[in-house]
Amino acid sequence: MPNTVLTPSMILREVYAIMHQQSQFIMRTNRQYDNRFAQSGMKIGQSLDVRLPAKFTVRTGNAMTKQAYVERKVALPLGTIKGVDLEFGQEELTFSIEDFSDRVLKPAVSQLTAVVEDDAIGTMYKTVFNYAGATNSAITYKSTQQCGQYMTEELAPRSDRTMIHTPQSRVDFSDAVKGLFQDSSNIADQYVEGLMGRTGGFDHFESTIMPIHTPGTYGGTPLTNGANQGINPGSANTYAATTSLITDGWTATTTTLNAGDIITIGGVFEVHPETKRSLGRLKRFVVTAATTTDGSGNSTFTISPGIIASGAYQNVTNLAGDNQTITVLGTSATAYGQTLAFHKNAFAFVTADLEDPSQYGAWGARETLDNLSVRIWRQGDIVNGTFPCRLDIAYGFAAIYPEWACRQVYLPA
Repeated sequence: MPNTVLTPSMILREVYAIMHQQSQFIMRTNRQYDNRFAQSGMKIGQSLDVRLPAKFTVRTGNAMTKQAYVERKVALPLGTIKGVDLEFGQEELTFSIEDFSDRVLKPAVSQLTAVVEDDAIGTMYKTVFNYAGATNSAITYKSTQQCGQYMTEELAPRSDRTMIHTPQSRVDFSDAVKGLFQDSSNIADQYVEGLMGRTGGFDHFESTIMPIHTPGTYGGTPLTNGANQGINPGSANTYAATTSLITDGWTATTTTLNAGDIITIGGVFEVHPETKRSLGRLKRFVVTAATTTDGSGNSTFTISPGIIASGAYQNVTNLAGDNQTITVLGTSATAYGQTLAFHKNAFAFVTADLEDPSQYGAWGARETLDNLSVRIWRQGDIVNGTFPCRLDIAYGFAAIYPEWACRQVYLPA
């Protein structure tokens, strides 16, 4: 393209194109733009409640049994502004957009995208309690299919499923499925960096920012301490996002659990979300915050999802009984690689409209492109004779349907 004077809107459209190319996670989540965040002078710290469809029980027979209408809701906070600070003069603004992108934007926007993705993935994977794979072996095609199995059993739609690999798991998985990938050009509407292809019901991507998870330092023979832990609401249809689990039997003072650790509880089996029949496997739970035992080996910590033994939101066969074995996934204090399989609606990522500087006569703009709101703002520094420029994004994210995601775990080579 010939050289022209680049406008803020032209630059922001190129910013979006680079983010779309560089992002493996954000662009595959639910980015439903919410105009309740589109306010002049938007304040960081605002939060919205995302309301999810209510669930109900089904009666047998003619007699009516009233049940409460209870909506599940998830808080979606808007808590972060990140940006890149640039400096360029009028000469750079007379480049072609390709030249300007290569010389100025791509290095900056690639870094910004990586940092935002790292923030989102590093937080969201810790909300996922389903897992597949073995903690002493590499990723396999079977474990990938088990991710799909668990997501389907949780009623996740079969479309819009993504799996993000680490470089190591990409090698393991590609070796296991040689010749099975569809041509990536058939599934991508435009080039996306890291795209591997499609197989087993997932679009597969490789990312260098997938986290390593290290379970806490734990020991002993941990057991539940107290009967009937969880809720048994019956027709009240109460929903509980978490349960505070009371335990004992840990190694005293030296035991910790980390946020993102996955546990099972003896005798607490998972059920089908609609029929409530047992699926024959122990329900998985994820620890929501780091915790440490006391001097007697006791520990009370919060797990997700909540233990619900009846009603429309029932997710287990029964409440957690007393003296039931607690098993933590993996070996104490051992680092495990993670790949993440998820449906688009498992996670939501939202951006907010920051103040548009152009309304005050400044060089700059704010654009919303494909439900991502980004701002650019440039102003001359008369004292130093420079032209500093800032590129900003205000965002938040939340796990909406964490049951529609699954982690694969393996030992890094």
